[in-house]
Amino acid sequence: MRFKNSLVFLTLVTLVFSCGGNDSSKGNSNVPAALKPAPTVNADSVYTFVQKQVDFGPRVPNTQAHREASKWFKEKFESYGASVIMQNFTEYIYDGTKAELTNVIASFNPEKKKRILLAAHWDTRPFADRDADDTYAAIDGANDGGSGVGVLLEVARLLSENQAPNVGVDIILFDGEDWGEHFQEGSKPLPDGKDVWWCLGSQYWSKNKHKSGYTAYYGILLDMVGAPNATFLYDSVSRENAGRTLDKVWGIAGQLGYGTMFKKQNGFEGIIDDHVYVNNIARIPMIDIIDYRENTGSFTPAWHTADDNMENISKETLSAVTSVLMSVLYNE
Repeated sequence: MRFKNSLVFLTLVTLVFSCGGNDSSKGNSNVPAALKPAPTVNADSVYTFVQKQVDFGPRVPNTQAHREASKWFKEKFESYGASVIMQNFTEYIYDGTKAELTNVIASFNPEKKKRILLAAHWDTRPFADRDADDTYAAIDGANDGGSGVGVLLEVARLLSENQAPNVGVDIILFDGEDWGEHFQEGSKPLPDGKDVWWCLGSQYWSKNKHKSGYTAYYGILLDMVGAPNATFLYDSVSRENAGRTLDKVWGIAGQLGYGTMFKKQNGFEGIIDDHVYVNNIARIPMIDIIDYRENTGSFTPAWHTADDNMENISKETLSAVTSVLMSVLYNE
């Protein structure tokens, strides 16, 4: 993911507003209903799912690590009873490289007409262009890619071991999200039909859905959801396209005791992430749960650096995000 304008990124000043909501402490009588119970998350399990991905190595398209991870995702989802579609496609990267990409789509409870879409990207940045040292070194992508996938694998595991919620669940692991141009090289001319060099998997899927006429009640995207001291704020794309879902998810997070992590306040403008294309092209209202730091006006400190490794992954953060998702699903 990236900001739409690097100058905006460098000069951005975050405006923080209170979003109120159903806050009884401010005299609002609309007290939220008690949450229905959801399956209990195993923090060690989520962490292990992230570690497994890192063990493959950087999941950069066209590499052996990328191919092995893709195969493992398919086998893992199928072991949890999901119907899996491997959406293979070819794209050209900003420098002319031909990339073989795969969106992994796992569906649970196919008989349910009301469906919730959960997503994350599974590829990793091919170079640490925010690093102080080698800006062309591939990164582990423990958080940027690995954490969101780890959470969704835990969701799949829990769905397989418990009574199904009242909705169908579709999980999409988008490929090719993070092979946009190197920041030090600047932008390259875009071919017709391509909006940006980033988010290639979500652009492709949004124009070529895995099932004709597919839609979902709403979607939730996960991106960088595993770092210590994570904070999740409202982004402009989510606010403009799926405000009710933001209120629902952040409200449930608050009821679960994660209000200091899921902050009901406006965070940043002008982000490019996979939910942009799910909203604008697929026409499914989707929000983004993404770690954003108010004090720096940026993402987690390890973003696009060699420090995006298991040392900067928190079981507590992973568990909290997974618990929120499970509670959202089981309270539909």
